[in-house]
Amino acid sequence: MRGSTEHHVIVGGSAAGVAAALALRDHGFAGKVTVVDAGAELPYERPPLSKALTGTESRFVVPIVPTEVYAERDVGLLLGTRVLALEPPRRLVVLDDGRALRADRVLLATGATALLPEVPGVRLPGVLTLRDVHDARELAGRLGRGGPVVVVGGGFIGLEVAAVARQAGAEVTVVEQATRPLERPLGPDLAGRVTGLHTRRGVRIRAGVSVLEFTGSGEVDGVRLTTGEVLPAATVVVGVGVRPDTGLAERAGVVCDRGVVVDRQCRTSDPWILAAGDVTCQPNPHLPAPGRVEHWDNAQKQGAVAGAVMAGVADQEHTGLPYFYSEQFGHTLQMYGRFADGDTFVLRADATDTAFLGFWLRDGRITAAAALDRPKDLRTVRPLIESGAPVAADLSSPGTDLRALVKSAKAFKPLERSLASDVDAA
Repeated sequence: MRGSTEHHVIVGGSAAGVAAALALRDHGFAGKVTVVDAGAELPYERPPLSKALTGTESRFVVPIVPTEVYAERDVGLLLGTRVLALEPPRRLVVLDDGRALRADRVLLATGATALLPEVPGVRLPGVLTLRDVHDARELAGRLGRGGPVVVVGGGFIGLEVAAVARQAGAEVTVVEQATRPLERPLGPDLAGRVTGLHTRRGVRIRAGVSVLEFTGSGEVDGVRLTTGEVLPAATVVVGVGVRPDTGLAERAGVVCDRGVVVDRQCRTSDPWILAAGDVTCQPNPHLPAPGRVEHWDNAQKQGAVAGAVMAGVADQEHTGLPYFYSEQFGHTLQMYGRFADGDTFVLRADATDTAFLGFWLRDGRITAAAALDRPKDLRTVRPLIESGAPVAADLSSPGTDLRALVKSAKAFKPLERSLASDVDAA
């Protein structure tokens, strides 16, 4: 298949990395493509790791694409191989097996690593994070032995794990430092409704407190809170955030600031190196400032743009609307966009404890929308957020025709959105 001597190396078999490899071929790159990943598994999807833990392993270990696709698209996989260093002057990717790959371009798709609280006992057996398939296998095995389970951190992954563990019959307590779980991404009203899905099913919420230490001799047996209370625990899952894996980029002299800094074409400060996925800090017209969007959909879209750029396509940029979804107790939570402090929240008046649609507005324009089990309505709203069209209708009224608003917005010419300066990667 190859008709070129060029070689592009992708570091990380993540959603962004695989999307970039396939996009290279989609855009006619005829050289060699190699994906290097430290894991021994065929590159797999991350979302099922926290959503399907109590099923068979085939439910939570889901390949991004089947193995035959890599052969069909002539994409090389170096699995179980770690990249130790990038050497821009010599255009070399140094591997832990002693080899060094010559590369014409490199894409960093190294993702992020889980944060751990700096408290006593955090390294005890039974204190887990959930970032990869090895974590998922260990957690699935422990959930099979029962609880009690303590989840530290009431973010999306934490609440998904709490729901799975509770549905498996375990006693579950969620410890959240903020006033309530999910308040930062959803605001107080919607966060309270989602938290209600848990409390009505017996999940205990300890909000406004922190962990003082994890107790136990051979392995974890409790979680001591700053209130002095000790929660019994056979398993602890820590989900308090992530840190972008910027080590390779930093050692190669690439500019990093809360992630690898890239422009909208995924180019870093070094013309040889691009980056995509959770590791990046990127400007986006739907964000108030450059930032990280740590979700699967964003990683795939960023990776596709990076692959196109590496293939020589000049007009590809990532400006996609941030999107996420979460599954908890059989309900699907979805959101488009990001709201900022000062945005006005409007809830559709037909909201219930188990279904809702909410909007955030700024200067009469929708900046974000979230829904629980209202996927069609949310998809309808998406073009209004993307266009930035002014909306004068009463969004709280169930009688407001969302499709009619979208139709009228098609004639609207989007305002030029203000972005922070992109990286000068010339």
